[in-house]
Amino acid sequence: MTTPNPHGGTLTDTIEAVSEEQQKRLIRQFDHESNFRKLVGPVGLLVTTIAVVLSGFHIYTAGFGLLVEIKHRAFHLALVLGLIFLVFPRPRPAAGARAAAQEWGWAVVFGAFYLYLAWDLVDRLTATGELANGAWFLALVAFVVVLSLPLRRFGGYDDKASWIDWPLAALAAAVSLYQLVFFDDIFVRRVGSPIAQDYMMGVLAIVMVMEATRRTMGPLLPAIGMACLLYALLGRYMPGVLAHRGYSVVRVVNHIYVGTEGIYGIAVGVVATYVFHFVLFGVLAQMTGLGRLFMELATIAAGRYAGGPAKACVVSSGLFGMISGSSVANAVTTGSLTIPLMKKYGFTPRFAGAVEASASCGGQVTPPVMGASAFVMAELLGVPYKELVIIAIVPALFHYFACLLMVHFEAKRLRLHGVEAHLIPKLSSVLASSWHLVFPLIALVTMLLLDFTPFLAAFWGIVLCFVCSYIPLVARRFGNDRLHGQTLTWKPLIVGLEEGAKYALAIGAACACVGLILGVLTLSGLGFKFSGAVIELAGTVSAWVRAIDPFALFTETGGKVFFGLLFVAIACIMMGTGVPTTPTYIILASIAAPALATLGVPLIATHFFVFYYGVLADVTPPVALAAYAAAGIAGSEPMRTGMTAFRLSMGKALVPFMFVYTPALLFIDFTWAAFASAAFCGLAGITALSAAYIGWFRGPLERPEKVALTIAGLALVFNQFWPNVVGLAVVFSILGWNAVSARRTARR
Repeated sequence: MTTPNPHGGTLTDTIEAVSEEQQKRLIRQFDHESNFRKLVGPVGLLVTTIAVVLSGFHIYTAGFGLLVEIKHRAFHLALVLGLIFLVFPRPRPAAGARAAAQEWGWAVVFGAFYLYLAWDLVDRLTATGELANGAWFLALVAFVVVLSLPLRRFGGYDDKASWIDWPLAALAAAVSLYQLVFFDDIFVRRVGSPIAQDYMMGVLAIVMVMEATRRTMGPLLPAIGMACLLYALLGRYMPGVLAHRGYSVVRVVNHIYVGTEGIYGIAVGVVATYVFHFVLFGVLAQMTGLGRLFMELATIAAGRYAGGPAKACVVSSGLFGMISGSSVANAVTTGSLTIPLMKKYGFTPRFAGAVEASASCGGQVTPPVMGASAFVMAELLGVPYKELVIIAIVPALFHYFACLLMVHFEAKRLRLHGVEAHLIPKLSSVLASSWHLVFPLIALVTMLLLDFTPFLAAFWGIVLCFVCSYIPLVARRFGNDRLHGQTLTWKPLIVGLEEGAKYALAIGAACACVGLILGVLTLSGLGFKFSGAVIELAGTVSAWVRAIDPFALFTETGGKVFFGLLFVAIACIMMGTGVPTTPTYIILASIAAPALATLGVPLIATHFFVFYYGVLADVTPPVALAAYAAAGIAGSEPMRTGMTAFRLSMGKALVPFMFVYTPALLFIDFTWAAFASAAFCGLAGITALSAAYIGWFRGPLERPEKVALTIAGLALVFNQFWPNVVGLAVVFSILGWNAVSARRTARR
């Protein structure tokens, strides 16, 4: 990646940039969704063909009409699940006795569960006379169990597919193709009356979805699915409020596999109709050079100021996040340039990696594309995606404002300067060479704002990426050599379609597993029980606090809301440390958001609250993947980098509380007075917290000042009259005195 400037040099000439190979290695190491095999030969050709067919299917249906709901989702999932076992390598056996025991423990637990499901189903179908001999089905499930064991002799840990991947891929594809081939029989002729064959395919679908999710994301998410299924099957043995009458395996499988309440539910539907198209758009847009343009514009906007490389990192990550919903990919792609630059200009490796990770997490909350969760949110809430794009603007600006402030204070504390003027490109030169690259993004945003469907907007964005990539080629034929960018000729286009399909595989498997979980929640009513438990616990803690509160800070309702928000935030962060953002959001939006809604919090605000805290997990140790990827580039200690990134993201951690207490920030019950008051107090609170964390405003801050600023900043989050008055008074007095003292010191 190079940044041209009128003096003939480049910004990257001054640093040792991270190689493309190292970027790919870091993405594969820390972004499980991108851990692809490099397949060659006939296997590579087969995978490329299937992936291009999958991309072509979604492009065609986006532009010319979707299939029947079940058929569309079944075809999508058939190719996705089949490709997963060929594209993703098997987890390499862990080194050490403890890790190996843990790995085998998971394999045995899942295997025993699969066999239990199959045995229970065969036993019930045999007892009712629907199945004469189920031994062959038990043998088939046992075969899958054996293939799922972490035996070294099976191989498949590197870029070469193992022989065991082929039967797994075939079975994974078959469970969805079955619904396509026998669609009329299942959903027309015998609707509501499944036969034994349907039930057996349903059990096999559960097994293959969980195995595909294990292959791409590890054991935690499928373990949650397994726990939910056991809860549905063994409900009569559950204690206390968790107890229910229990459901037979026949009822559970029918609910999860047949229809749109389980595996083929809303989560897979959103991926198959929205998410896939925007992932593909992001891949093609980056290939044409849009990511490079964002880096240049960020350098122009922020590079010349104190700590310029770090500020350019924040700005470029925000721009890059507009077309990428992946925190890890964002951190590696932009961080490959910005982290070495930040280190060169005086930032410590730990702080440089933390800044990149914190800024990159904003990509999932930055319009217009955001992450896959935003499309799921639109579907769950039943609101146009355009409204979510508009609603997300202010919270995203708050996040990046907090990042920029902390970078600025740290740069001033270290007395760092910006990028030299001759290394900053000219805006006119950049626009003259890259103006054509923004047309697809402009078209996509315009169509979203004009109420076109998201997948149609993505369709035209993809088409324009292809068309606009040829503009430099045409211009050169007329003697204009100034335009830059890669032309999407046949070979690059195939690569882009293949990469786009691959990047959508893991989220497809995860959403199928989440659909399984949601099916159990709706069948058993666990979501309502969780909501009731959250409200009861929040009320109990609130009563304890009010009993010892001499200032009567909390009312009964206010205490329930605050502690309810706090408990849901903790649940989001805990689950998000091992589960990707989208599954975390879907699960908690289904079981936690209703609890907040019953406390009077607007529904959109509850969903955004859960969404934001799910995203925060990418910089929350012990599993802070975005921070660990950035640490790999920075050469810093991963855990310390993760802790620093978490502290740098505290502004984003407070933003959800701000828009819950003042929904006007989300344009809910909007008035200019409420919006202006909340925005002003929010900016003041973020400034106070940023200064307290860095320990610097215009000069160094003492420990008592940092403690007072922290308390005052937190008080401003609630946007209530007296907390605002006291908080603003404390913030302005401390920061004002600090500025005056710094000025006096400078004059001496």
